[in-house]
Amino acid sequence: MIRVYPAESDAELEAWRRVRIAVLPNERAASVTEMREMATPDRLWLLAEVDGAVVGSGVAARSDFPGRGFVAPRVVRAARRKGVGTTLLRALAAHLESIGYTTIRASVDDPDSVGFAERFGFREVDREVEQVRVVTEHEPAGRPPDGIEIVSVADRPELWAAAYDSVALQAFADMAFDQAPDVPRDQWERVWLTDPQATFVAVADGEPVGCAGLQLDTDDPGRAENALTAVRRDWRGRGVASALKRATLAWASANQIREVYTWTQRGNDDMRRLNEHLGYVTRTESISVQGQLPLPN
Repeated sequence: MIRVYPAESDAELEAWRRVRIAVLPNERAASVTEMREMATPDRLWLLAEVDGAVVGSGVAARSDFPGRGFVAPRVVRAARRKGVGTTLLRALAAHLESIGYTTIRASVDDPDSVGFAERFGFREVDREVEQVRVVTEHEPAGRPPDGIEIVSVADRPELWAAAYDSVALQAFADMAFDQAPDVPRDQWERVWLTDPQATFVAVADGEPVGCAGLQLDTDDPGRAENALTAVRRDWRGRGVASALKRATLAWASANQIREVYTWTQRGNDDMRRLNEHLGYVTRTESISVQGQLPLPN
């Protein structure tokens, strides 16, 4: 018998994380503390059990894309094709429908998951490419362009809030998605900054003109994910993004991180080329799909 219920206690949230780690072993999973910080009235975390054993988890919440929700049902491989994913997806979709959403998005990473999504009316709307970089023992920070200073948010914490208006809003508007993300200021300041020591801002004439950083992996301290790398429009094409990325790689090297990975939108050719220039190689793709509520029977 399949049982689906909200993950609320720390132990239940940790069980939720364990499923995600099992399904997506190459990616960092938010810690329980981070999950608590991400909590909003519209966010629902679910666990799925079969005969008392946790075999699946899922999340539903507001998407960064205006007017849309998102769902992410996941099932460990040994428990697939037994109705667990369908039960999770329907519960997550019902939650979003109950709070007024009619369009939902999800990400799928393999042919079986694509087929599963298509059975419920989801269709591809975008793709992201994962690129990975092995970090060497002595990564050079490099020299920033003239007029640019690279500083850590740990040293200048006020720069992160300032970067929202001068850098982030332009970056979100210019992202190569089918629709620009909508990231509120409080979410930028509360969720998008994960580790000030590993987050850097490019400063020109006292103002932020770029940012980049790393999201550290508490489950695997030797691995980190690139956070948003963005540059103000008038400074693009002048080596700022490269300097910021090199700063993150130098920090990773000095802190015993052996691998850094990043996700880049399919249409963001400039960033993908920069990553390749810096030694990143493509590992996988993720397909963004979109569907309508209510789900078909």
